[in-house]
Amino acid sequence: MDRYTLFQVFRQVAEQGSFAAAGRQLGLSAPTISKSVAELEAHLGVRLIHRTTRRMSLTEEGKIYLEHLVRGLDALIEAEEMIFNAKASPHGVLKVSAPMTTTLIYLSEAIPDFLSAYPDLKLEMHLDDRRVDLVQEGFDLAIRGYGQLDDSRLVARKLTVMPLVLCATPNFFEIHGTPQTPMELRDLEHIRFPYGHQADVWTFRKNEQIEEVVVKARYSVTSSLAVRDALRAGFGVSLIPRPYVQQDLQTGILQEVLQDWSTTEVTQYAIYPSRQHLAPKIRVFIDFLVEQFKKMDNL
Repeated sequence: MDRYTLFQVFRQVAEQGSFAAAGRQLGLSAPTISKSVAELEAHLGVRLIHRTTRRMSLTEEGKIYLEHLVRGLDALIEAEEMIFNAKASPHGVLKVSAPMTTTLIYLSEAIPDFLSAYPDLKLEMHLDDRRVDLVQEGFDLAIRGYGQLDDSRLVARKLTVMPLVLCATPNFFEIHGTPQTPMELRDLEHIRFPYGHQADVWTFRKNEQIEEVVVKARYSVTSSLAVRDALRAGFGVSLIPRPYVQQDLQTGILQEVLQDWSTTEVTQYAIYPSRQHLAPKIRVFIDFLVEQFKKMDNL
């Protein structure tokens, strides 16, 4: 019989005061109980219980062993309960890395309701466009636009696909001319986003034709919000995810050009270390992300 069961049998015998009562409590026969106690005594090399035909009592060694055993079993039961409760109820600190612009557009307004649903959960959102090392830096999850995962320890859950749009202010194009082909972008002021898939080369496609434009920017900034502000100010032209400027395009603050050319899309993923034994706090947050991105994409 396994050691844990032997411990439970001895505890029940000691607390119930009889082999038969312990057997009824554990659903085991009296001979099985007696054999289990004997097996434990043989393992320890001491007698734990004095037995007669009428009564039983603990030896001095049995009393000492029971005292320590009860503390150990109770601690183990408490630990198991904590794990089971954690599986059923998300709690603790959830550390998440996410792009600032994506968070503000897709998530910020909904996060308070998410936290209200899980009062035992604390959320630390680190808004940064850089690609963090989840394992090394202790993040539970990151939201990122990845082409492919370089780390086999990581799992990716697709959240949304954001097409890039080439745009600037109408006034910028009035002054500098509206480009009709990608090559005409070479003479315009570029705004560079260094963490994007096309940080240094913008690639455009139309039918079988592919044109690449080397990005030559006086202004390089690690925030998509800052790129959007520079566009609004009429400083230059840039590729930026459409959801970030959709309202500006609709109101005419910004103007899209080269619509007949396609370019790269940005796929946003929830990145986390492993599917195995996924903590409830991570699981519920991933579910929240999937639903929230779906809701915002359908607006």
